[in-house]
Amino acid sequence: MTLLLFLLLISLFIIGVPIAFSLGLASAITVWQGDLSPMLIVAQQLIASVNSFPLMAIPFFILAGFLMQSGGISQRLVDFSNTLVGSMTGGLAMVAIVTSLFFAAISGSGAATTAAIGSILIPAMLAKGYPGGYTAANQAASGALGVIIPPSIPLILYGIAANVSVGDMFIAGILPGILVTLTLLIFAYFFAKANGLGGSIEKSSWMDVLRAGRKAILAILMPVIILGGIYGGIFTPTEAAVIAVAYSFLIGFVIYREIKLSSLVSILKQSAVTSAIVLSIIGAAGLYGRILQRLRVPDTVSQFAISTIDSPLLFIILANLLLLFAGMFIEAAAAILIFVPILLPIAISFGFDPVHFGIIMVVNLAMGMFTPPVGLNLFVASQIADISIARLTWSVLPFVGIVLINLMIISLLPFLSTWLPSL
Repeated sequence: MTLLLFLLLISLFIIGVPIAFSLGLASAITVWQGDLSPMLIVAQQLIASVNSFPLMAIPFFILAGFLMQSGGISQRLVDFSNTLVGSMTGGLAMVAIVTSLFFAAISGSGAATTAAIGSILIPAMLAKGYPGGYTAANQAASGALGVIIPPSIPLILYGIAANVSVGDMFIAGILPGILVTLTLLIFAYFFAKANGLGGSIEKSSWMDVLRAGRKAILAILMPVIILGGIYGGIFTPTEAAVIAVAYSFLIGFVIYREIKLSSLVSILKQSAVTSAIVLSIIGAAGLYGRILQRLRVPDTVSQFAISTIDSPLLFIILANLLLLFAGMFIEAAAAILIFVPILLPIAISFGFDPVHFGIIMVVNLAMGMFTPPVGLNLFVASQIADISIARLTWSVLPFVGIVLINLMIISLLPFLSTWLPSL
């Protein structure tokens, strides 16, 4: 039955069946053929997988992201980032990275970050003479910060699947997210220097920085309020997501006045569709994970790994390779719910902290967002830049290498993930 479960899933992926349906159909057929349980368990587990209070944070963070995207926050963050790094060699590329860092700390979504910031900066970079492939690849990779920097939907899912505090996962993502950002900035500088691409503006005075910062201050304060409230014990991550929606609406509708009543229906519709897609994947992945547990796959894999792998280093290398491959074909939410029950017990047996392993997993799967064939950020950036996926695939390879280096550093230096939560 285990072989049937995996073969069905792979076959459905190959013929292009959407991931939620692939997971659900593979699970349902395996239950039916193997007589594992009454078929009623399929419907029950689909509902049970999404019947979770922490999961309620996901649709609210998605709605907050769309409200911010439409509420003028993106442009103000771009203007502020421009005064900070816009005058440097490779300034516009750096602006894209720094703005993505700010926006990631608000939206929690890689695709939303890529779309909101890319729609402003990709055309600006192309007009400045940046190569189209590099421009789109830089934004696609920068958008992946949305799943590493808190608040992050994959961090929420890992916390639920691993029975780890979501607040701990949020704070654990800060230093790794900053590390990835710094390496992207360094690459942007040397790429621009090699290609003769200077800054986009004259060096900004402190008054310019303060003026742009004043306009963006409400947007910059949002992650401070949300994360500060969580870590201060004022509200839970789910309640923080509701506050994020209220705050985003207040800024965009009342203060900036860029959200119109006529556009609210479109924003709510986009949020509902995106939430339905994500939650459908979570429900189907939860069912698939339940069948794996029923077939004792996690126990079998764990016993085999412990008996054959003789060092934590070898385990983490093999786990990274597996997650890298899985991230190329499976959406991050599904990959987390499938692989956490299999890999986490082995990681703990080798002495890995669950929070540290969670950051390794999320950074790994973040790469899948800008690698073909199913990298969502890649498709968003290619549409904005109007270049083919085939051309963009070659341009994104250096960024994959950069994140791989970061992944090795994060894997080998646990304190980057565990120091802040330990405080």
